[in-house]
Amino acid sequence: MSRLSPAGRKALLTLHLVTSLGWLGADLALLTLGLAGWRGAEPTVVYPAAGLLVTYLFAPLSVLVWLVGVASAVLTPWGLLRWRWVLVKLVLTTVMLGLVLLLLTPRLRAVGAAAPHLDTHDRVDLIVPPAISTGLLLVATVVSTHKPWGRLRPAVRRRA
Repeated sequence: MSRLSPAGRKALLTLHLVTSLGWLGADLALLTLGLAGWRGAEPTVVYPAAGLLVTYLFAPLSVLVWLVGVASAVLTPWGLLRWRWVLVKLVLTTVMLGLVLLLLTPRLRAVGAAAPHLDTHDRVDLIVPPAISTGLLLVATVVSTHKPWGRLRPAVRRRA
């Protein structure tokens, strides 16, 4: 397994931060659109915009964050399965990625087409997923910052 130079690690960390912050920003924009639709904004504007946002920004950023996160774990001393906090972030991001690609993206595309006919229940359904994912992204951020829980397995000591 190859390791990156310090400059390479910093570049990968910067890419991970930028893509993660972009994902959080897109998530907050999606939540804002959902709230606007729920509060009575023009559904033929709000929901097609949400569909475009999830298709061209949110979903691609989700995939990119996952790929860069895995690369960061594999190519740096943290490792993919050495630390509990890395595993927690991997599981959170993988679950969120699956939900974004398999449920949220198709749902928002369909809602964009049916915008004039949405009832209150449909409108609330478009607030809950981005609210939950925003919370999960904030949890992942706290986990990254504090790095709790220690190693998954004891470190192997090298002989001198």
